[in-house]
Amino acid sequence: MDNRPLIFLDVDGPLIPFKARPVSRERFVDSAVVQPLNGTGNPLLNRLDPDDGRRLLALGCQLVWATTWMAEANEVISPRLGLPDLPVVEWPDGDEDPERGLHWKTVCLTQWAAGRPLVWLDDETTDADRRWVAAHHPGRALLHRVEPYVGLTEADFSAVRRWLGQGHGAA
Repeated sequence: MDNRPLIFLDVDGPLIPFKARPVSRERFVDSAVVQPLNGTGNPLLNRLDPDDGRRLLALGCQLVWATTWMAEANEVISPRLGLPDLPVVEWPDGDEDPERGLHWKTVCLTQWAAGRPLVWLDDETTDADRRWVAAHHPGRALLHRVEPYVGLTEADFSAVRRWLGQGHGAA
């Protein structure tokens, strides 16, 4: 069984920022990164930073898609970031509202982790989610909010590396 810490990845906001990244578009224009795969010509895909895949893999954790893109993240996002197919969190179909103030993903991700250390990279986590996870998840957890207009930055990766370095047998 894989006991590395989990990193739950959201796509919209962390990997595809709401604003274009402050990087020269030349970096993407001549590469396969912006070429449609499987007929997906989403113009926002050019906001992906191909270096994010390398930086995520370098963390040494088990990466898991935690996004409404679901399996499509493996078809569209993974190839553009140089990632292998990743496990995908299947969201429950229930219409139950989460506890007051909780993000709708919080309980599901905590259950999916089954006590393993986890990092959740999302643009919508709040202190309510952090408190709930601290009270209900027996393992270590870092719920790291990524600025959605900027996307993942070196500061975000540094925060995750710092957190990982604080754990026992860190990656």
